[in-house]
Amino acid sequence: VPEASMVSRGVLVVCAVALVAVPALAFTPAPILSAPRGIRTRSSVGPVMAVKKKDSYKITSLPGDGIGPEIIEQAKLACQAVAKKQGFEISFEDALIGGAALDACNDPFPAETQKQMQASDSVLLAAIGGPKWDANPRNLRPETGLLKMRKELGLFANLRPAVVLPQLVDASTLKPEVVSGVDIMVVRELTGDVYFGEPKGITEKDGERFGFNNMCYKESEVRRIAKVAMDIAMKRGKKVCSVDKANVLDVSQLWRDVVIETAKDYPEVELTHQYVDNAAMQLIRYPKQFDVMVTGNIFGDILSDEASMLVGSLGMLPSASVGDPSGPGVFEPCHGSAPPLAGTDQANPLATILSAAMMFRYDLDRPEAADALEAAVSKVLDDGIFTKDLAKEGEKSIGCKQMGEEIVKRLA
Repeated sequence: VPEASMVSRGVLVVCAVALVAVPALAFTPAPILSAPRGIRTRSSVGPVMAVKKKDSYKITSLPGDGIGPEIIEQAKLACQAVAKKQGFEISFEDALIGGAALDACNDPFPAETQKQMQASDSVLLAAIGGPKWDANPRNLRPETGLLKMRKELGLFANLRPAVVLPQLVDASTLKPEVVSGVDIMVVRELTGDVYFGEPKGITEKDGERFGFNNMCYKESEVRRIAKVAMDIAMKRGKKVCSVDKANVLDVSQLWRDVVIETAKDYPEVELTHQYVDNAAMQLIRYPKQFDVMVTGNIFGDILSDEASMLVGSLGMLPSASVGDPSGPGVFEPCHGSAPPLAGTDQANPLATILSAAMMFRYDLDRPEAADALEAAVSKVLDDGIFTKDLAKEGEKSIGCKQMGEEIVKRLA
């Protein structure tokens, strides 16, 4: 997980912050919430904001590093194919982020990129990072740009669906009877926790190096992500499992208390709690017990990657990062930049294409376009067409470019 490198080895300092009188930035039912400045309006498809449905859309595309340019190109072609079929226009304009931005202007998240993103209807991101930049100072690493992007754009909620498709049951390392039918939505808080807590750093103490980070949450931050999870659960199986470590961490006790308080506004939702170590085990033992999981930044970082392997490949998992309704969401595959695969045409573009489907559904008010992309992916798999990461041993596979072409064929 790219962000895991942001946690220095050493002492973890834990603090819980409760701001009782500060109103939470939270999602509210569709009829109540109006769009700030008349720019964006809530769609009817989920608990996130979308621009009002229109005839043309402007998207910022962030190819990033490694396999990023290859997979995002196939996603663009798929988006343009579905737009043409359904009678609207979509255009993409590339911008720099991560290692590519560092190489070009020595900044992992340039101001020009932020400005372009904020003027867009939505953002499609491929992948960032690579060993080339691992030795850079912390502020000049690709992952720092990703964290800054989330903070600056107010992207506090990360939605990561883990759905085991019938065609890929055998791709999982777990038994078919364990993973068949799994459909989990991991809701991860994205702009708080140990990745953003202050103070942090590495210093000298008692004659040796001393590393420290702060795991911090405000009450308002917990409440708003809990509301996102509850709203999503109301459109699914009406079950939420909140994951924390309240038996040892004060900040997790605050998390649990606020989630319980928030759940009182959702009497139809069944709320349960698991400690993170137990949740990690239960995801492998009996994943079908979960509907919506909600958790903090670092726990969600780890658990969502674990959930991805239920599906059989990170190459199949999309995600959405949303929050501030006045600006765009960012939609990206869960996998990394896979530098060894860059330029080999072996990458799987399906997670990026499915991320584009989430973009259509949650940010552009085009659920019919999302349905079409998802159906095209399912049809390709039904036809036994797989990239290398999905194919069984000895089974024929195709490359990234051809997989994109196969998707486009099924959108015509």
